[in-house]
Amino acid sequence: MADIMGLMKKAQEMQGRIADIQKELEAMEVEGAAGGGLVRVTLTGKGALKGVAIDDSLLKADEKEILEDLLVAAHADARTKADRAAEEKMKGATAGLPLPPGFKLPF
Repeated sequence: MADIMGLMKKAQEMQGRIADIQKELEAMEVEGAAGGGLVRVTLTGKGALKGVAIDDSLLKADEKEILEDLLVAAHADARTKADRAAEEKMKGATAGLPLPPGFKLPF
């Protein structure tokens, strides 16, 4: 019975840490870039788009498709960085809790 109580206590602690991490991720900003930095996007750690910066040299009608592609690439770059940061923070929150391999939190 002591094992189950210890596990419950660890789960409650983890729940508190996860809530803190969720707040941190919402406040955290990551920047992704494409085209050698000509296009940059800023996301929160949870993936919400906060801003877009486009170099003036790309604002030409005949380069519209390139700009669109660079925006998608910059967003993907920022999203990857945000996902990595979230994963690292979650690893710290679940340390010491025996979770099965591949088990992802939050549910």
